[in-house]
Amino acid sequence: MTITIDQARELFDSATDFTVGLEEEFALLDPETLSLVGAFERLKEESERDDVLGESVTGELISSEIEIRSGRGESFADAAERQQECRNRLFDLVDREGLALGATGVHPWSPWYEQRIIDTPHYRLVEEGLKYVAWVNNTFSAHVHVGVRGAERALSVCDALRPVLPTLLAASANSAWLEKRFTGLHSVRTQVFTKSFPRCGIPDFFGSWRAYEDHVSFLFKTNSIIEHTQLWWSIRPHWDFGTVEVRIMDAQSRADESTALTALATACVAQAALDFDDGIRPWPVPVRSIEENFWRAIRFGLDGRLIDLEAEREIPAGAAVEQLLEWTQPARSDLGLDRFLEGLPTAHEGGNGAQRQWRLHEAGEDVRKTYPAAVEETCTTYAPAAERVGGCR
Repeated sequence: MTITIDQARELFDSATDFTVGLEEEFALLDPETLSLVGAFERLKEESERDDVLGESVTGELISSEIEIRSGRGESFADAAERQQECRNRLFDLVDREGLALGATGVHPWSPWYEQRIIDTPHYRLVEEGLKYVAWVNNTFSAHVHVGVRGAERALSVCDALRPVLPTLLAASANSAWLEKRFTGLHSVRTQVFTKSFPRCGIPDFFGSWRAYEDHVSFLFKTNSIIEHTQLWWSIRPHWDFGTVEVRIMDAQSRADESTALTALATACVAQAALDFDDGIRPWPVPVRSIEENFWRAIRFGLDGRLIDLEAEREIPAGAAVEQLLEWTQPARSDLGLDRFLEGLPTAHEGGNGAQRQWRLHEAGEDVRKTYPAAVEETCTTYAPAAERVGGCR
């Protein structure tokens, strides 16, 4: 069913504040070689035998990728509990099927031209519209949906979080290798996806739902898009759920980091909504200014420096994360999010996934040794109750 923008506005105006939905994407791997394996259709069919997984498992462009969704949680805690159950069941299923799972922003060596687009109406549309741009997008990410009541309020939240996106990206960066090469980037996933897909990356500042509606109507009128999901911005109002969706983060090799980063993103959405309630409106930061930080996050991640756009000075990326924590303190307190932030990459010495990949590279390790380390982290942290999981034998 195709929803209209008028119906989307009605949905937002009746939405429930701060419900949460979590989405995590995994690479399907051969447990011996750790190369990508096109097995989504088989796993999807098997998942239908499980009441929980049947609702949770979905496809994401290529057959060697699988996504699990928590569904609507009434709070972040509820969504995290639902997602952990999905994780446990997915890892059990994958193990039974003789496969393994990886969770980095890209696969470091399996070629894009060996991957197959899944045969669904949506992804047939994506492939037909984008061709090579879709074919090379073998990327993996973590998304969070947060319910925001009121269309104007939701759009203001999206506007407010535009300058925040590079900080969330720097914190979540987890893709330094691609095509068997060390790229020198911290998030090559973001370079591959947001710099090639249309209507992607940092959206314009709209200022009102009406301005947003006018732009979207223009895209429909000119046949630039035929469904709202073709708006691939790194933050967007999601018409189907009445949520603000944050889509900027790399998939995380460690479950605690995935949970912490999605909790932080949830806090950012909630705080922006609370600010709106207090009469605080977002500053219309030019895209070109945010793009400076976006590039710095892609290239240097948490090892680099971001620009404090209000002060017009550089600060360490870790300090930018601390600024987010300071800003979101009221929302984190109201929503009980602090207990989920223990795995925040800036909170421990090892750093985030990209930093760990960089350190191994600098120590002389080849990708054939660094990627198994990431897969091991995934296998042992996402389903900790299991004695062993595929790929961790």
